Amino acid sequence: MKFITQRLGGKKRSYGKQKALWGIAYVMPWLLGFIFFFLIPLLTSLIYSFSTVTANSEGIGITLMGMKNYVTAFTVNTSFNRMLTEAIVNMVVNVPLIVIFSLFLAVVLNQKFLGRSFARSIFFLPVILASGVILTLESSSLVQAINDQNAGSGGLINALGSFELERLMLHAGVSETIVNYLTGAVDRIYDIVSQSGVQILIFLAGIQTISPQLYEASKMEGATGYEAFWKITFPMVSPLILVNMIYTIIDSFSRNELTELIRTTGFVQFDFGLSSAMAWIYFLAITIILLISAYLVSRKVFYHE
Repeated sequence: MKFITQRLGGKKRSYGKQKALWGIAYVMPWLLGFIFFFLIPLLTSLIYSFSTVTANSEGIGITLMGMKNYVTAFTVNTSFNRMLTEAIVNMVVNVPLIVIFSLFLAVVLNQKFLGRSFARSIFFLPVILASGVILTLESSSLVQAINDQNAGSGGLINALGSFELERLMLHAGVSETIVNYLTGAVDRIYDIVSQSGVQILIFLAGIQTISPQLYEASKMEGATGYEAFWKITFPMVSPLILVNMIYTIIDSFSRNELTELIRTTGFVQFDFGLSSAMAWIYFLAITIILLISAYLVSRKVFYHE
């Protein structure tokens, strides 16, 4: 095997070692930021989670209490268990829908049609709508009143439409579990669209890197568009499915009622010990879910070399 070598200080480095050095240089800014700005607060919160924290004119007092804050979070606080369960359930339901929806739209937006650039910008709008100012406006009383009015005027129509769709699918022999999942997806359409902007861009960029010669060869062999998708597009973008899945899981856990509860417990009730314990339980739950999800999906990922 022929190596590309480079002479530095009288030493020869193989191409693989050069790539490793460039990789280290690439992650160095993040690593330095983690060490100097994130590691110390992380360790401090871990200490707080096992302690009772008091603040007075003399400074911050820390009294070690063992697992008391963790026991309080699970057995005393009436909202933590419910919100943690809801966050996990919403993640399990939303993540597959968001990833599938993003891949479908990326395939559609990759086709040549009039107004393609405008359509792409429209589907990127959810990223802008997720910004702080717009997100605040969405939760304002005016927007909430408009949503309530729309729900009141169109609620009966939506309910009838969902009932008819559910009835047709059940008569077609579709499993009741799948039917309930799909009809629930219709009710979550706003959340799905608003959280799909970045994933669509990632899938679209990945699809555009696939060599057109692969599609030309498959077309000459008589493959249909359906077959080309499952035999070419899907395997080639499978690494991006893993990336988008991890991104979507983290994003789904970043903004919900539980994060608000943790913030309120720490900075409104000034119970930093309990707040830190809740945060660490939440962090461990997310870590376990990410490890399981990444392990299961990575086994099916196809890497083209």
